[in-house]
Amino acid sequence: MKKTSMILFVCMVLFYADINSQIKFDEKWITHFEKTDFKGSPDYYNSIKYFRQFADDFESVAMKTFGISPQGRELKYLIVSKDKAFTPELAKKVGKPVIFVQNGIHAGEIEGKEAVMLLFREMLVTKEKEHLLDNVIFIIVPVFNVDGHERRSPYGRINQNGPEIMGWRTTSQNLNLNRDYLKADAPEMRAMLKLYNEWIPDIYIDTHTTNGADYQYTVTYIVDRNQNLPLVTRNWVRNKFIPAIINGAESKGFLICPYVAFDDNLESGIYDFVSSPKLSTGFASAHNRPEVTIETHMLKPYKERVYSTKAVIEGILELANNEPEEIININKQADEEVIKNYSIDKKYFPILFGALDEHDFMEFKGFRKDSVYSEITGTKVEKYSDEKIDIKIPYFNKTYIKDSVSIPKYYLIPKEWTQIIEILNIHGVEMDVLEKSASFKVEKYKFKDVSFASKPYEGRFTAKYSYDVITDSITVPEGTVIINPAQRRLGIILYLLEPKSRDSFVYWGFFNQIFERTEYFETYSMEPIAKKMFENDPVLRNEFLEKVNSDSAFANNPWARLNFFYERTKYYDANHNFYPVIRVVE
Repeated sequence: MKKTSMILFVCMVLFYADINSQIKFDEKWITHFEKTDFKGSPDYYNSIKYFRQFADDFESVAMKTFGISPQGRELKYLIVSKDKAFTPELAKKVGKPVIFVQNGIHAGEIEGKEAVMLLFREMLVTKEKEHLLDNVIFIIVPVFNVDGHERRSPYGRINQNGPEIMGWRTTSQNLNLNRDYLKADAPEMRAMLKLYNEWIPDIYIDTHTTNGADYQYTVTYIVDRNQNLPLVTRNWVRNKFIPAIINGAESKGFLICPYVAFDDNLESGIYDFVSSPKLSTGFASAHNRPEVTIETHMLKPYKERVYSTKAVIEGILELANNEPEEIININKQADEEVIKNYSIDKKYFPILFGALDEHDFMEFKGFRKDSVYSEITGTKVEKYSDEKIDIKIPYFNKTYIKDSVSIPKYYLIPKEWTQIIEILNIHGVEMDVLEKSASFKVEKYKFKDVSFASKPYEGRFTAKYSYDVITDSITVPEGTVIINPAQRRLGIILYLLEPKSRDSFVYWGFFNQIFERTEYFETYSMEPIAKKMFENDPVLRNEFLEKVNSDSAFANNPWARLNFFYERTKYYDANHNFYPVIRVVE
C-alpha cells in the first residue's frame, strides 16, 4: 500500500471508529464517498458490489433484479426485512408498511445512493439505527437510470457542486424517466412500474438535486397535499408526513423548506402546485399514496447533500416505525375513499389544477443578489453573494380544481389498440375481455381544432384539441377490452384515458393516427354530388350559404367548399377524429 493511501486509510478508520461508543467496522464498509473526502460517487459496478455485501452478510437483506436497461445492465433493488418478507405476498402477511426509496432517476443527482449506503451500514453493520427496521419493510433502488449513471463525466451538470464525476440526467435513449411514469416509453420505467405494482409501497421516496435560485436551505421537498389526494391522505400528509420530513432534516442541523418554485423572481413569492402524474410525486398520488421528492440544493457541497438526504429518509423511517398501523390504515381508507367518491357517489374526478392568488407569508433564508453588467450578454445579469439575508415573501400554497370529469360505468377499448392495452396492463389496471358481442349506451368523443407541437417533448409530438361528446347506442364485438374504473387505480385509469388529462394517451400522441384522413376526393367526382346535395337538401343549402357569407376564407377556397359536402356523405371516414376509447353510460 502506498504511503499516501496508508495515511488515508488510517485517517478513515480513526474517523469511523467511534471511541466513545466503540462502534467499529471492517474496511469493506467504508464507502467510496468517504474515501474520496466526501466528493466522489462510485460507478454502477462498484455501487452494486457495495450493496451486495449487505445481501451476502445479513439474512434480513435480499438483492433482486427487476429489469434490464437498453444497454444491457441489470436493474437492482434490495429488500430489508427483519421478518425475511422478501416477496409482496410475505410482506402483506407480515403487515408492516413498505417504505420505498428510489435513487438516481436523474443519474447525475445521485446523493440518495450514498445516503442509503451509509444508512444501511448504520442499520445493519453498526446497528446504531437498527430500530429503524423494527416495524417496516425497507426497499431501495440504488440507481434507477443505470445507463445514464454510466455516462459518467466531470461535466454532467454545469450548475451542480459535485460529485466529482457524475452521471447524466436522461437514459441512453435520451428519455427523462421522471416524465415517463404514465406513458411508460422507457424500458426502465416499464420495469419500475411492474415492481411498483407488485409491492404498492406505503410511502414512496424519490431523491433528487434541484437547480435554479441560490439560497441557504440545504434541502427542499415536494409533497402533494392538495386536491389530487384523498382527503384522509391529505390530512395525514399535512399533520404527520411533512412534519416528519422537516424534523428529520432539522434534527440533524440542516435547513429545509418547500421546493422553491417561482416565476419571475424569488421576491415575488414561491408557489405550491399539484404534481403531474408523469412525475414520481403525482404518480404516487394517483395511486392514493404519500410521496416525497427530496431535492437537495445543487450548490451545496456534496457531503451536505448526502447527509441531508439521509436525514430526511431517517425522519420518515422514524415516523413509519412509530405509527406503522396508522400508515397502513390510512392507505386502505384512501383506496376505499376514491372508489366511494367517484364510482359509487359519482362525484366528478379532478383532473386539472391551478394555483390561487391567495397566499401566506414565509421568512425565506436567501442570499443577497446583485445585478452586474455583462459584456457577454450585453445586459445586466444576477449574481448571488455570500451575504445571508432573511426576506419575507409570499407563499402561494393554495390550489384549486380547474377541470374534472365524470366517471363512466365502464371504458371500452377495441382489441386492436394493443399498445394502449399493454401499458394499462403494466400499470396493473384490472381489465376484462368480452367473450361475446354486447350492446351499450355510450358516450363518444369526437375531436376538433386539432394541432400538434412544433417540436418533440420526451420523444413525442403532443396534441392539442377540443372535442364534442356524442351519445350513441352501439354493439361492440367479442374481444373488446372492458375496464371497470371502480378500483384502487381509478386515478391512473382516468389520467390515461380521459383526453382532458395532460398525461393522457391522446395528449402524448398515442392516438395521432385517428386525426389523419386516408381517403380524399377528386374535384370532378365530388362536384356533381355536391351539386345534387345543394339542390335537394334545403337545410344543407342554407347551412352552406351561411358559411359562404360569414367566412371569407371558406368562400374563397374551392376545395373547402367541396369538402363541406364530402364530409356529409357516406364516403367520408366515419372514424375520423373519433376517440376509439368509449365511455359506457348504461
